[in-house]
Amino acid sequence: MPLEEIRSRIAKAEKHAGRMPGSVQLIAVSKVQPDERVEAVLQEGHRCFGENKVQEAAGKWPGFVEQFDGIDLHLIGPLQTNKTRQAMELFDSIHSVDRPKLANTLARLAQELGKCPELFIQVNTGEEEQKAGVLPSDADAFIAECRQLDLPLKGLMCIPPVEEEASLHFALLAKIAERNGLNGLSMGMSGDFEKAIALGATHVRVGSAIFGARTY
Repeated sequence: MPLEEIRSRIAKAEKHAGRMPGSVQLIAVSKVQPDERVEAVLQEGHRCFGENKVQEAAGKWPGFVEQFDGIDLHLIGPLQTNKTRQAMELFDSIHSVDRPKLANTLARLAQELGKCPELFIQVNTGEEEQKAGVLPSDADAFIAECRQLDLPLKGLMCIPPVEEEASLHFALLAKIAERNGLNGLSMGMSGDFEKAIALGATHVRVGSAIFGARTY
C-alpha cells in the first residue's frame, strides 16, 4: 500500500475522532526489511522509523542517518539490559521499558551520557505470559518509580493479543495513561491503527502495509 494512502487513512481517522490534524505520528516499522525498501520510503520524505532489535538497527541506520536529515528512530522491540547503552546512543525513543532493572540502567546511563531518548512504558494489557510488559495492575507503581528516577516518560505502549478485540486493550491503555497524566499512546498496527487513533493513539506502528511482507 502506498505510503500516501496510509497517511490519508491516518488523516481521515484523526478527523473522524475529532483529533487535531497531524496529532498522530506514523512509525514505519522497518525491521527485517531490505535496505532498498527502507531507502525508497526515505526518498518519499518519511523520517520516522521503528526497529525491533538494537543489533539490526546498528547495522542499518548509521549510513542512512548520514545520508538523510531528520531521521527519528524508535526502538519498539524488547530491550536487553546489556544493550541499553547502544540503544540510547542509536534511538530517539524507546517504547519497551518494562521492568525496574531496565529503568535503573536507563537512569544511570542518562546521567552518564547527559541525554536520554523519550521513553514509553510497555504494558502487557492481555497479561500474556510470553509477552513483555508490566501488568496493568502494576503500571501505576512502575510509572511512579520511573518518575522518581527522573526518566523522560512520554507515554505507554501495548501490543494486544492477536485473538482479542484490540479496541478493549487500546481503551485500557488510554485509561492508565490518563490517570497518570501521560499523553503518549503507542498503539495500533497495520490492521487496527484506525481503531487505535479513535481511542487516542499518538504513535501508530505500521510495517507490512507500507513495506510489504517481511524478508527474513
